[in-house]
Amino acid sequence: MRLPLPFISLLVHCYVAWRLLPVLWSSTPAGFVLLALWLVASALLLPMAVRSVHSRVLKVASLVAMGLFSSLFVLTFLRDLALLAGTAWSLADSAMLERLPGFERDSALAVPLIAILVTAWGTFNARSLARVRRVDVPIAGLPAGFEGFTIAQLSDVHVGPTIRKGYVQAMVDRVNTLDADMVAITGDLVDGSVPTLSAHVAPLAGLKSRHGSYFVTGNHEYYAGAHAWIAELRRIGMTVLLNSHVSIPDRQGGAPLVLAGVADYSAGQFDPAHRSDAQAAMAGSPATAAARVLLAHQPRSAEPAEAAGFDLQLSGHTHGGQFWPWNHFVRFQQPYVAGLHRLGKMWVYVSRGTGYWGPPKRFLAPSEITLLRLVKG
Repeated sequence: MRLPLPFISLLVHCYVAWRLLPVLWSSTPAGFVLLALWLVASALLLPMAVRSVHSRVLKVASLVAMGLFSSLFVLTFLRDLALLAGTAWSLADSAMLERLPGFERDSALAVPLIAILVTAWGTFNARSLARVRRVDVPIAGLPAGFEGFTIAQLSDVHVGPTIRKGYVQAMVDRVNTLDADMVAITGDLVDGSVPTLSAHVAPLAGLKSRHGSYFVTGNHEYYAGAHAWIAELRRIGMTVLLNSHVSIPDRQGGAPLVLAGVADYSAGQFDPAHRSDAQAAMAGSPATAAARVLLAHQPRSAEPAEAAGFDLQLSGHTHGGQFWPWNHFVRFQQPYVAGLHRLGKMWVYVSRGTGYWGPPKRFLAPSEITLLRLVKG
């Protein structure tokens, strides 16, 4: 039986209330009142974070509440583990038994305060424009004509309720200072429909590079209407790669660089014609190439990409976990969380994302605009 979301929200909020409020009532009445009021508001707001809501104010409030409650819940659980360990220890150490009441009281106040501080810092990190991360990728046998070729990668921008035109324009302005050879957007650009968000995505038309801007779909494009977004992005001047490739000429007249893109790993569930296919993306490409680069939203596209003969895959999707402790859980779904990795003969670079999904919060997982430079390996 699938439990309704409001019931689950009420259940987890009741857990936090049960573990913290009785202690605060006896030690810090003001803290009791503030936390009790916030828990009621949060329990009502949280289901709106993953549902369509007409009011943008309510949507933003629900996402902020989700971020704060996430930390509060995790810290409450860790506090309980600490209390359990302390209780077990006290069976053999009477001094620990005497210290436990003080720890229980102080930690009940510390947990919401730390959750607030972590969320405030995480919100500041998320709302600050992503910094440029520079990465050299060694490619065996790379010809001189592509030595130093640069790719500015954007990923997981998630234009939507909290990321709007101003952030997108600032992102574009920063990319344009990099003098990149090309721009790659590796999916999850939007969280909403074309009529709702086209004006906020429009600044991407101003991206500048020598060989243009390329896009592949992420899973969120399929939630938001992938076909309409593909048409819109093509309208503003992007090349959308759907299990296809382009050849980028060598400035010295040698073999071209093959740039390919696959639809999202899960795209076939939404449209069988979009089933991710690295072999199809490579089909018909030049027999000799300076390098073969694949844009694929999810890192788990790497095995078929390596089998197809690519030298480098650029991905996103993971957000680097976005905020602790969820970075430790990403690896259960994806082979790589962030950074540069080697799979057989292929490199895989996973961006932490240029925006964020859901709560405007990043903690121990900074956002990035990545400038990848191909060098001879």
